[in-house]
Amino acid sequence: MDSALDLARLQFAFTASFHYVFVQLTLGLGPLIVFWETLGWWGRSAAAGRAARFWVKAFALSFTFGVVTGLPLEFQFGTNWAAFSKTTGPVVGQTLALEGLYAFILESAFLGIFLYGRGRIPRFLHWLSAILVVVGSWLSSWFILATNAFMQHPQGFSVDEEGIFRLESLRQLLFNPWLEGQLPHTLLGGLLTGAFVVAGISALWTLNGRHSELSHISLKTALPVGLFAALLLAFPTGDRQAQMVARHQPASFAAMEGHFETENAAAIVILGQPDMENLKLDNPLEVPGVLSFLTHKRWAAEVQGLKDFPREEWPDHVPLLYYSYHIMVGLGTLLIAVLAVAMWSLVRGRILAARRVLWILLLAWPFPFLANTAGWVTAELGRQPWLVYGLLRTQHGPSPQISAGNVLFTLMGFLGLYLLLGILFLAFFGRIVVRGPKEVSP
Repeated sequence: MDSALDLARLQFAFTASFHYVFVQLTLGLGPLIVFWETLGWWGRSAAAGRAARFWVKAFALSFTFGVVTGLPLEFQFGTNWAAFSKTTGPVVGQTLALEGLYAFILESAFLGIFLYGRGRIPRFLHWLSAILVVVGSWLSSWFILATNAFMQHPQGFSVDEEGIFRLESLRQLLFNPWLEGQLPHTLLGGLLTGAFVVAGISALWTLNGRHSELSHISLKTALPVGLFAALLLAFPTGDRQAQMVARHQPASFAAMEGHFETENAAAIVILGQPDMENLKLDNPLEVPGVLSFLTHKRWAAEVQGLKDFPREEWPDHVPLLYYSYHIMVGLGTLLIAVLAVAMWSLVRGRILAARRVLWILLLAWPFPFLANTAGWVTAELGRQPWLVYGLLRTQHGPSPQISAGNVLFTLMGFLGLYLLLGILFLAFFGRIVVRGPKEVSP
């Protein structure tokens, strides 16, 4: 990997993946905080109110680091991807501007009010500020995902005589059918992450015999919310998104499923290793007919294999795409099982004494981060070799004047800077966890 294009792709992938660690945590913690704040005020639950006041500190920390790590992403459009920005800027610039001008300002302003307005503004306005923080984060996700949806399934535009994309319909840009599965799938993925972080830390406290009241209410909230999110991630949102890929990016669908041969009653692959020399899967563990049913709702339906598509339409890294997709699905299935077991203990009233279950929750909290990241790797690798699917190839998007050496230099800088940021975040987050709710005023 020594070309400017490859290094620019690696730099964007690294910075985006690092940034998304914080995004998914804020997406997940926000609704939980609103629930606790609502229960604390309207339900007059002192424990719920304390939970909201504690977990908003973790939310604010994650939000801050998300802002810091997100800014370099937009700068890269001008530094490393100038040709892409020039060609598509009149379209994608609309949603990126909406995200910055409205969603980000809404979220950050009302987060400040929620953090520092307690006791200084009417209780209703303070409660409303928590809701508006979540609304701002959801709007931000919508605008960013609308940008990505245009790149995956372009619509609502025209191309002028100079080859520049021009926006024709803001409604079509914002309500792209690709978002029907992608937007709820992303929001639910964040909710799953937030639920597991809350459950994992609460499990740690319970195992150590600390903060029992906060641990109990946190577990009682996080476990059902996490199970709800995990089930909806599988169906219908995950199923809907897979069908969109199968319909509009069939070569990508075949690659991520490891499906090389066109056949009827196609089997779904549980395990296997892609052999790109012989274009087959080694050691496959398959379930007959399931891929056809999930794709076309008919057991005997035909599913196109990767061999049926021209090589220039294949994703650039078929094995990585295949593995990232199966990691996402495998971890998602595992998380459903973990949450089901934990919910059974909760329903029976034994969760605080079920040490094995608590240990599982404690050890499993990183898995949603990995599953969400693998999901985004799947989506972005699947779109390759296109920046805008079917219209603008990736090789035509980088800045023509930026050399490989320049990109490598900035990549090394980002690696060092983000390592430092990661250490700082873990230190601050660990300090919050160790101190616990003692720092929260009654």
